Amino acid sequence: MTSSYLILATFAMAGVTFITRALPALIPRRLLDKPWLHRLNESLPLSVMALLILTSLSYQDLSPTTGLHSAELHLLLAQIGALLLVLLVYHISRQLLVSMVAGIASLNGLLWLFTNFLG
Repeated sequence: MTSSYLILATFAMAGVTFITRALPALIPRRLLDKPWLHRLNESLPLSVMALLILTSLSYQDLSPTTGLHSAELHLLLAQIGALLLVLLVYHISRQLLVSMVAGIASLNGLLWLFTNFLG
């Protein structure tokens, strides 16, 4: 079940990517020059990245009895912190790659901090 889901999700993402890449070639040029479309184009990569991160948050193993020193809680807090940093860095720099690198670095850094100081 899991492998078929991953294959289906991969093909769905490839299809969406292909459509979004091919669509500008099919739309008349005068429609592509609208200001709202440029603003949407600027925010779309960050929105997609934030959605992917939000759907991958690890909260399934948490329960009301989960303690502050549990690895599951540390992972969730590190993921949320990294997501917030990604949003902040992208807002400041408007560079998707820079914000992704900052997010990966902060996720690993926060996990290290939580493990060494709270765990």
